[in-house]
Amino acid sequence: MSVTVMDTYQQVIETLRQSYNREKAEQRNQMVKEPWKVTERQHFLDLLHQEGKNTLLEIGAGTGVDSLFFQEQGLQVVCTDLSPDMVDLCHEKDLDAHVMDFLGLNFPEKPFDAIYALNCLLHVPTAELPAVLQKLRDLLRPGGLFFLGVYGGFEEEGIHKDDQHQPPRFFSHHTDDFMRQATAPYFDLVSFKAIPMQGQYWHFQSMILRTRA
Repeated sequence: MSVTVMDTYQQVIETLRQSYNREKAEQRNQMVKEPWKVTERQHFLDLLHQEGKNTLLEIGAGTGVDSLFFQEQGLQVVCTDLSPDMVDLCHEKDLDAHVMDFLGLNFPEKPFDAIYALNCLLHVPTAELPAVLQKLRDLLRPGGLFFLGVYGGFEEEGIHKDDQHQPPRFFSHHTDDFMRQATAPYFDLVSFKAIPMQGQYWHFQSMILRTRA
């Protein structure tokens, strides 16, 4: 997989906004979620119900499919995406959705019981990942739960030249050890699962994390 490096966080964000335009948003809105993603989402929901968690923030919500699922299961959901077109599709599902990037998350009066982030933090440059993790930690109540899911198993950062989106998107992939170490200053690890992807050299890193009391 060939990559080229981008310069700044803001450049990454602006490129992603262009990449997730109306056409791509509509395409994603028609996609069927893979069974293993449904399983991971249900496992997190079961834990939230078990612990009596009621409020959830989804970042990188895309078309809002997961936020709608959590809302229909009785949670109070707020969701964000950096793409206005994606947020429009969230609004069409009657979701409380906002256009915000990772470092621009602003909910000063809303600490959440849980955060859900599926395949969005892999767009965060490595240099900015500590600041993003700290921002997310500060949005959670003590003992709050954080689902973090990304593709990884190796170290690679930059633009995938074979990406079908235009302009091509920035990705940042990491080893399992890196992800454990990167999150450790901000969260306690509840579980870590490496899910193989058939025919691929990467795997999915499914992490559930908890803020410290």
